[in-house]
Amino acid sequence: MDRMHDLGPSFVDVTWGAGGSQSHLTCEMVHFAQTVVGLETCMHLTCTDMAKEKVDGALSEAYKAGCTNILALRGDPPRDTEKWEAIEGGFRYALDLVKYIKAQYGDHFDIGVAGYPEGCDDQKDQDILMEHLKQKVDAGGTFIVTQMFYDVDNFCAWVDWCRAEGITVPIVPGIMPIQTHAAFLRRANGMQCRIPQNWIDALEPIKNDDAAVREVGKGLVAQMCRRIIHHGVLALHFYTMNLAQSTKMVLEELNLVSQGGTPTKKALPWRQSLGLSRREEDVRPVFWKNRHKSYVARTQDWDEFPNGRWGDSRSPAFGELDAYGIGLKGTNEQNIKTWGKPETLRDISDIFVRFLQNDLKTLPWSEAPVTDEAQDIKNELIDLNRRGLLTITSQPSVNGAKSSDPVHGWGPPGGYVYQKAYLELLIPPALITELIDRIDRTQTMTFHAVDKAGDARTNSSSDGPNAVTWGVFPGKEIVQPTIVETVSFLAWKDEAFRLGTDWANCHPAGSPSRQLIDYIMNNWYLINIVDNDFHSSSGIFDLFNGLQVQELDGPLESSKPTVNGLSPKPIAELNGIHKVTDNKVFEEVLN
Repeated sequence: MDRMHDLGPSFVDVTWGAGGSQSHLTCEMVHFAQTVVGLETCMHLTCTDMAKEKVDGALSEAYKAGCTNILALRGDPPRDTEKWEAIEGGFRYALDLVKYIKAQYGDHFDIGVAGYPEGCDDQKDQDILMEHLKQKVDAGGTFIVTQMFYDVDNFCAWVDWCRAEGITVPIVPGIMPIQTHAAFLRRANGMQCRIPQNWIDALEPIKNDDAAVREVGKGLVAQMCRRIIHHGVLALHFYTMNLAQSTKMVLEELNLVSQGGTPTKKALPWRQSLGLSRREEDVRPVFWKNRHKSYVARTQDWDEFPNGRWGDSRSPAFGELDAYGIGLKGTNEQNIKTWGKPETLRDISDIFVRFLQNDLKTLPWSEAPVTDEAQDIKNELIDLNRRGLLTITSQPSVNGAKSSDPVHGWGPPGGYVYQKAYLELLIPPALITELIDRIDRTQTMTFHAVDKAGDARTNSSSDGPNAVTWGVFPGKEIVQPTIVETVSFLAWKDEAFRLGTDWANCHPAGSPSRQLIDYIMNNWYLINIVDNDFHSSSGIFDLFNGLQVQELDGPLESSKPTVNGLSPKPIAELNGIHKVTDNKVFEEVLN
């Protein structure tokens, strides 16, 4: 689903087993896709062996998940039944299902109906099929998805016929990319699709070479899509069959995939959840930038979500860390294979550097690879990590990029977007005093720092939010979708240290790797820094000039950080910095 999301589809289909045999799985997938992945779904719903109560339950689950598209089908008979029959009290035809959905939910759902340019198994009379199609559309169908086909001439003639019959709703052609020659023939024959002779001539000589079949098939299907689009049909429905590569190859051939591997249009700078209660959510803390699924899981019980401005984030509270989807993913063996067995701080810093260089796809604190945005500050981040300063999250400053910018852009067309430089990292306690002193001298930077035990410090004059991204768009108020806010940071702190501890626990008790990672988690500080001068591109990195963890290759006990070779001040000598716990709000949170 993540790969589908990055291709930027209008929606993805979730199919329905005959008789609702997998209805619970269908509903779970719809909920996950909408709420967690941020994908619009189209849930298939069939009449086959479906009691009215089961249809009601499925529609209710789809509604609550935020799904707004239903493909209403008669469906195939169950595998152990030769002939299709309606059950008592159920629905006999897709037309009946369309009418029922429309009566129960009004305009909430867009209702898709099936179209058959080449006929279907139990009805070859095209006049009768066209009559049925017109009835389904008149009853409330708002779009048509066709059965798969390869005969473009026949499809275009059928579209013209539909329009002549007064069918004006969008027609979405069913496209089946070619994965292997055997699968291509099996599916085409199974659906009784007509295969153009030039396709047969092109594929037959290479039928035993799967890679060549995919390459040639990509060109054939892409040309088919171009002809469809030229005929005025501006939507394509790909039957992926859970195999993404062939579909992606066709989309790339059509130049419908962004170079950065992300959707070409983003409503917000972070992945938006499309659950029913979250569609208006437009503000999030930056800390979960690389852990979208975790943020959704920890806020799933909220009754209201921030909209316009960040409200009182203390109520409701963030969910507990034992909820599903929050801890470190993967088995111990998988994670050791990915990140190895670090025994020195140099080994740890090398893991972070490899991630920034795209040699690693994940870190314990990041569930996805480095984004294109990081290219602006990639060298600076690599430099910090090579000095033993472990960066968790970051963003460069942006001063008025167009909302259409392929890397930094988001929101409606014609707008401009802005960002403050942001950096979050793990730093040894012996360096925290010097770093905070430097931050204070800038007069433009604010920070929050906390260790695992809860020793929390900040120079922020307010407990409220500090917007770190915002956008200006024609005819709209300024949008501030990403913020830094202290209470949220303390909630993130628990998760961040938990993830590090989970990583340590991948290794056997007493092993050098476990001791090393545990030491970092139990002693180092997590600090976030915001450069509030969004015109500045390098100031946040200038803070770290001469700051380095020495003896990265030495034993843990002798690894003493220094500043230009001098021992830094102990943390007790901080001046002008108040502990967060001096504030009543944070006493409540930390206790």
